[in-house]
Parts: sequence; structure tokens; C-alpha cells
Amino acid sequence: MFVFVLSKDKRPLSPCHQARARKLLKEGKAAVYRKYPFTIILKEEVNPSKPQPCRIKLDPGAKVTGIALIQGDRMIFGAELEHRGFRIKDSLESRRQLRRGRRGRKTRYRKPRFLNRTRPKGWLPPSLQSRVENINTWVNRLRKLCPVDSISVELVRFDTQQLENPEISGVEYQQGTLCGYEVREYLLEKYHRTCQYCGAKEVPFEIEHIVPKSKGGSDRVSNLTLSCHKCNQKKGNRSVEEFLKGKPEVLKRVKANAKKPLRDAAAVNAARWAVFNRLKASGLEVEAGSGGLTKFNRTKHELPKTHWLDAACVGKSTPSKLRMLVQKPLKIKATGHGTRQMCRTNKYGFPTRYVPHKKDVKGFQTGDIVKAVVTKGKKTGIYVGRVAVRSTGSFNISTAKGVIQGINHKYCRQIHKKDGYSYAT
Repeated sequence: MFVFVLSKDKRPLSPCHQARARKLLKEGKAAVYRKYPFTIILKEEVNPSKPQPCRIKLDPGAKVTGIALIQGDRMIFGAELEHRGFRIKDSLESRRQLRRGRRGRKTRYRKPRFLNRTRPKGWLPPSLQSRVENINTWVNRLRKLCPVDSISVELVRFDTQQLENPEISGVEYQQGTLCGYEVREYLLEKYHRTCQYCGAKEVPFEIEHIVPKSKGGSDRVSNLTLSCHKCNQKKGNRSVEEFLKGKPEVLKRVKANAKKPLRDAAAVNAARWAVFNRLKASGLEVEAGSGGLTKFNRTKHELPKTHWLDAACVGKSTPSKLRMLVQKPLKIKATGHGTRQMCRTNKYGFPTRYVPHKKDVKGFQTGDIVKAVVTKGKKTGIYVGRVAVRSTGSFNISTAKGVIQGINHKYCRQIHKKDGYSYAT
């Protein structure tokens, strides 16, 4: 992976190879500026030559967003950003249940309040808004670390207009080599890459008509499902009722899934519009692509399906020959900046303990990434991970192998300040 480089006055320069970065650090011409993503800052002034611009490519997802940096025809940085939207939803749901239980115990006779509260224009649920803010945060961070002049983002996962009307015309990619990619991508997402008849996974899938075309079935997405080759051949041109006569539960599930509206696709697209508008506000050129075009580019370059490689293939700006200079992505996980809750409760909502007002303990905060070198005792060793501080000065460190408890602060050295994210390579 390439290393980000800043000038002496913190201007972003072209990223360099890690071997060159090691040489600059060894000769004392540069110093470490950030640990994640790894960035160095030069100690001497350099010629103000204009660096080669980079393009940020984004593949927003419900759980993970892929990030890629493209410089010319080279991919120089890749990352996968794991969101915390579902954890936010669970926390809000838990708080809501505790609040409702408390109101039932304390104010059971209070009259209901009139529902006169309105939501502002552009409001998103906190779980989706968190994803938008995470993406915007990392775009701004990368802009400070490398010369970015444009952004590509997968705006719509599915083209719902083409899904409803396969004969639509007037859009270039729908009439060219991408014909059918949108429908296939939607079906793979809707049915979780599973054969709807036998439940097979990780096999080549075929698009199957629930009502055969020979019996009046259409190409609408509501009449399409996923099937493995064996089930597709076995069903032939029989109706689904005839094929699944001895499996009433499977028949009921197939019909129920087929009637599901495009609500899921619309929800994903709504969040992506919020991401798109936030990126447009940055003032950079923003290119929008679709999920079908991303899959076409990835197949063309013969790349495996991962979030960060999907990001590298977003949009028409994807070069015809893409040189992959990144072996593995940086794993980024959104952890948040803590909580404002000053009183911890048990599962029934009753207070159990209180939180100290002071977050800083011995120069450390919960969430800092530290390196602890323990030289004596039962826990002798080297530990690197996120720290959870205690007022006693005895910390817990979350490492890749588990949580190490009771590490004295004297053995700890901060290598990355708390920024709301955890990292892994």
C-alpha cells in the first residue's frame, strides 16, 4: 500500500511507495504524522511541483462502504469502512423500551400528547444519517492527505425504472453491454444469493421466471427469481404451483418474496442521494454510477467481489487497464465517540453505577490506540489495540486476540488518538 505524504506546511503531496517512505524516515527527512492511514510529513521544504491528482471512489453499502483511491490508471489505496447503523438502531430501540416501561410505571394516567412534532426537510433515521456522516468524514480526511480533484460514487444500487419496465430506452448503458446487469444485481441482493427452490448457496445462479413466458409470464422483476441450474432445468416450463406441489411452505415463501415491492431498493437509493448531495457540497466534481455498471467493470477486470474492489470499479471513469498496487485494504470500523449517558442501567432500566465526569486518565482516553510493552508479571508481552481507561490507572486493551485486562498505564504508549474509529490491516 502507498503512503500518504504531507509537505512541511501540511500540503498534500503525491503518495509514495512504502519503500521510499521507509528510506525518508530512516534518513531523518520525514516523521510519522498519522498511524491510520499511515502518513508521513516532510521536515524540509520541497519544490512546489504540482502533484498528480487522485480520484476518490466510493461504493456505499448498508453495512460496509468500499473506498478506493485511483491515480491515473493505478489503485494506490483501498479501505473498507464498517458502519454502526444497526448498533445505533438497537441502542435507540433499547432506550425506547426502557423509557416506555418507565412511563408506564410512573405516569400511567397521563393523557396522550397531541402528535404535533414535525421532522425537518431531508431528515434521515439516525442509522442512515450515521452512514452519511461516516462517508463524509473519510472523504474530508483523504482530501487533507492527498491531492483529490474528483469523486466517483455508486449513486443507485438498482435502476428501479428499468426493473419495472425492461423495454425502457434512452439511457446508453441500458441499451449496450450492460443490458440485464441491473436486474441480475437486484435479484442477487433481494434473494441473498440463494436458490429459492432448494436453498443452495455459492453456486452459479440463473434468472428464472416464476410464471413461464410460454404461459403468459412477463419479464417484470416481480415475476423473476433466483434458481440454481438443476432446479431451473427441473422446473422447465411448468407453473410454480405444479413444480412445488409437495412443498407448500416453499411455494408460500416464493410467492411472498415475489410480491415484495421495490421498497428496499428505494430505501437504499434514498440514503445514497443524501451521500451524493453531501459530496456535491464539497465543490469537487462528482461522478455518479450504478450497481450494474460497477459489476460490469469488475467482471471486465476479472476482480473478486469485495467492497473495496467494487469501489475501484465505480463509474465510467474506471480506466480500461487498472493496475492494482494494493494487496489488502485498511479495515475501518466506526465505534463512535463514546456516550453522554452519565448513569448506567441494568436490563430493567434501574441505575447501577455512575460514570466519572473526567474522561482523561493519565493522559489516555477510552478509544485511544496504544502499544503496551509489559516487562514483568504474569502479563509480560507486547499488546497493541484500543484502550479502555479506568480511574485507577489499570487499563483494558482490546487486541486482535481478545481483551487484556489490568495493564498499568506506565506500560502504555499512545500511537493513535481516539477519532471514533478502530483499524485493522
